Amino acid sequence: MLDILLVQLSKPSVWLWLAIALVISYAVHRFGRILLKTLRDQVGVRMLLALKWLWLAVVVVGYVAYATYKIYLPDVPVLFGLGQSIAEGFRNTAGQAVVIVALALIAWRMVGTFSQRIVAEDDEFNRRNVRVQTLKGVVESTLKVIIIIISLIAGLQALGVNATSLLAGVSVLGLAVGFGAQSLIKDVFTGFFILLEDQYGVGDVITVNNGTLSGNVEKLNLRLTALRALDGTVHLIPNGQINTVSVSSKDWSRVVATVDVTYAANINEALRVLKSVSDEIYNDQEWKKFFLEEPDIQGVTQLAADGVTLRALFKVLPKSQYAVGREFNRRIKIAMDQAGIEIPFPQRSLNFGGAPIEIRLTRDSSGPDLKEQNRTQSPIKPSQSRDPEDED
Repeated sequence: MLDILLVQLSKPSVWLWLAIALVISYAVHRFGRILLKTLRDQVGVRMLLALKWLWLAVVVVGYVAYATYKIYLPDVPVLFGLGQSIAEGFRNTAGQAVVIVALALIAWRMVGTFSQRIVAEDDEFNRRNVRVQTLKGVVESTLKVIIIIISLIAGLQALGVNATSLLAGVSVLGLAVGFGAQSLIKDVFTGFFILLEDQYGVGDVITVNNGTLSGNVEKLNLRLTALRALDGTVHLIPNGQINTVSVSSKDWSRVVATVDVTYAANINEALRVLKSVSDEIYNDQEWKKFFLEEPDIQGVTQLAADGVTLRALFKVLPKSQYAVGREFNRRIKIAMDQAGIEIPFPQRSLNFGGAPIEIRLTRDSSGPDLKEQNRTQSPIKPSQSRDPEDED
């Protein structure tokens, strides 16, 4: 028997069949484990564990028996006969169907597992991660659709249905449906070019169709884009209906830091305060990491009805403009208070008839001393989420 074993093992075809049988055995084992999980609520933990070990033993014995038959060792009567029965069983329709379902489930799980291991989760926001995470979802969904189609075709072949003629009929039906589903085809083509050109991806903050909808891209595939609004609402937009996209988080962002002062204020002093606060944030180690360039102090940009507008520009990392802008607003308010520069507020003129009425406004000197505020230390850490006004 040893001589026969050595002769058979020297044949490459035997090793090929043993490898195929090993893959099928593993698929059948995993398929059985999935079915056993459905009994978790009906049987106890110990019984479930015993069933799992029993199923493993059955699969191992089945593989050894099939290997004995395939190597052709008739001197092992029990295993040889069992292996022959297993081989004949898998040639039948039921056996082929079990193998197809088992292999499909394994392939389905492998797609998700390999994509998670190959593309590791990374919280850092950059264009590479945005593109990788977006393509990961598209490739996963595409491969799963391919697995379903191949499994259906193989299953039909196992049941004796001529898949070739069936596919011909399906292609004709698909052509007819295609004329009535032009919007779906448009969605797919638009989604393809969105991915190809990296127009935006999962994690980007975008505004669609000139402000109609806005939010964080939560999902993107060939058919639709899912936006998560600030209030948690999810907007599902077919890609074919997207005409223009404004991306707020691509490559870099900008903070338009503005402050209004009254006409009675010393403009030169206000500009010095604006520059001081801008440089202060830029040189702060906690905030410097968000800046890509030094602040650009543009000076007086508007003489409005209620006051004078001063502006500075901060070029920062994408999606950090919201937090940097909030911190600037806090610091500039405190700095203006400390410098005694008044920020304008709405004023009204009241008419109480023909006789003049004199109204005198006084300021309570016992109020809080605004000059004692510490603008370098915030009592709270500003959130990096986008602002509500960016939704509309």
